[in-house]
Amino acid sequence: MNNILKCRQTVLYFQRLYSNRNILKLRERGMFHDIFPDNAANSVTDILNAATRTVYAGFDPTADSLHVGNLLVLNNLLHWQRSGHQCIALIGGATAKIGDPSGKNTEREVLSKSFIDDNVRGICENIRTVFSNHKKYIWNDEDPLLLPIVVNNEEWYSNISAVELIGGAGRHMRMGTLLSRTSVQSRLNSSVGMSFTEFSYQLFQAYDWLHLFKQYKCMFQIGGNDQMGNIVSGHELISKACKKPVYGLTVPLVTTEIGDKFGKTAGNAVWLAPEKTSTFTFYQFWMRQPDSEVEKFLKLFTFDKIGSISDLMRRHREKPELRLPQKRLAEQVTLLVHGGEGLKKAQEATLALYEGSVTALGQMNTEDIAQLFSGATIVNVMPEAGQDVLELAMKAGCFPSKDDAIRIISAGGFYINQQKVNNPSEVLNLGVHRLRNNVTLLRVGKRNYYIVKWLK
Repeated sequence: MNNILKCRQTVLYFQRLYSNRNILKLRERGMFHDIFPDNAANSVTDILNAATRTVYAGFDPTADSLHVGNLLVLNNLLHWQRSGHQCIALIGGATAKIGDPSGKNTEREVLSKSFIDDNVRGICENIRTVFSNHKKYIWNDEDPLLLPIVVNNEEWYSNISAVELIGGAGRHMRMGTLLSRTSVQSRLNSSVGMSFTEFSYQLFQAYDWLHLFKQYKCMFQIGGNDQMGNIVSGHELISKACKKPVYGLTVPLVTTEIGDKFGKTAGNAVWLAPEKTSTFTFYQFWMRQPDSEVEKFLKLFTFDKIGSISDLMRRHREKPELRLPQKRLAEQVTLLVHGGEGLKKAQEATLALYEGSVTALGQMNTEDIAQLFSGATIVNVMPEAGQDVLELAMKAGCFPSKDDAIRIISAGGFYINQQKVNNPSEVLNLGVHRLRNNVTLLRVGKRNYYIVKWLK
């Protein structure tokens, strides 16, 4: 109870700091898709400007990291925070055991408790890292920010029985309305049908909002536009149980040019956790965005002002070969997700791979080099006096025989630290060939890499 009182006192303090709290201005960035109730825009503007409000978004722990498809919702929460509002990130540790049927063709497999717990920890880390990086690297304002509240709905469902939930909240839910949801209809009309477990998901998500409304006075929920049915269920429950108005907003579903769900590459998500997607791969994902999409993504995924983005696009039209919007997008989003050190690593890796920068390569650790040059073989080599190129290549296992080595090296198919070497008898100069990080990168042909770690 003391924490709730402290939270409300903090909210009152922030009410005195911010004058423009109308988050609906994000429509000019394309950040909102729908608002519920449909006619609520004017009243929402007045409510937001009148005081600091509380908003929440839910995250489903089906993996141990969020991916860039979730990033738009996180960015939306950050905009609320920048406007002086209180943000809540709800992780569905309990509802993950049920599974959201929205957009699904089949019922989700049952997830183990340990699996869900690990995922909850990973997603908590994602969320806290993004908010922390935003504050440290992007928020250029003297006004403080309300810290986000991160909760797991396992906290309250472990203290409520099924009879209490169904006999209480369930009493306010109308079957006709629940059955009319698109997610329910599509499954009921399919060959696989829908279990009661999945059908009950709406009740649980609605109760989440009711709980947050009672505890934190949370009047707003945001989610992807495929979540509108669940949001409406929460609105209906709170309206009947508490006789108070609440509002739901959805962010657009962002897709690629060919219509694939954003953040998916050949079926694999681009993850926020660096252990699952390297900072270099993450950075390059944004660098590869086409000209037709980059302005939209700058508005959605960065905090640059609309005027600055328009100016950047004008400069891009004058010199498209510089790819200035893509560089800005990759820089800002990588900074938000991976911080200053992560951005530095990504940029060094980019220089090392695409521009052959020996300096950048020498600043990377062995693990990062191995990840950058995917599939590279790592070998330990003891330096010896008079050691030549051929000896190094053979000790590293680059060639099956000396004859092959001499032939390929002489033909120009061998590289040391991205520099072509065509003399097998050239004596190594470890002051030149060994980088500052005590590593030498060897390459045979176009993509066969070997990382030599020199033993001291």
